[in-house]
Amino acid sequence: MKISDSKYVTLTYDLNVGEGDERELMEQATPEKPLEFIFGTNSMLKAFEDNIYGLSEGDPFKFMLSPEEAYGDFDESRIIDLPKNIFEVDGKIDNEMLFEGNTLPMMDSDGNRLTGSVVSITDNTVTMDFNHPLAGETMHFEGTVQGVRDASPEEIAALFSGNGCGCGSGCSGCDDETGSGGCGSGCSC
Repeated sequence: MKISDSKYVTLTYDLNVGEGDERELMEQATPEKPLEFIFGTNSMLKAFEDNIYGLSEGDPFKFMLSPEEAYGDFDESRIIDLPKNIFEVDGKIDNEMLFEGNTLPMMDSDGNRLTGSVVSITDNTVTMDFNHPLAGETMHFEGTVQGVRDASPEEIAALFSGNGCGCGSGCSGCDDETGSGGCGSGCSC
């Protein structure tokens, strides 16, 4: 069976970021914790899916995604100073939530969900970075297709009800402290 729309895909891979000899291992999907997703459901980056389309179980893959194909260039204008008081809950700052390096779910004035990383905290302001954690990075994937099968109607229904997100670095869904919803470093739904 080949990877195509509505197929349940299982992959293992190493994701390295950077150029030339300056690459850094960012993420691994292992046989014990593979990347699992339903192909063609907009849960993965289009360029990621384009590179594995038509592969079968056991097939190796190796490809690169440029920042333009993935999460765009790093944008300094997405680093914003916010008033510290907007982070108060019941008049107090939760220091277990608000600390440098933590990633927080937020909402803009139009109700759009965003994920921001805390860059710095002063007495009155919190500097947040709303770039994707992999913005500006060239992503190098190398791995193997572990499985391809038809997705069940229940799996497809769970995905669209918001109860499922088999994500990885090629993902465009889910958020947690890594900006990835526990689904890998590429998620952001």
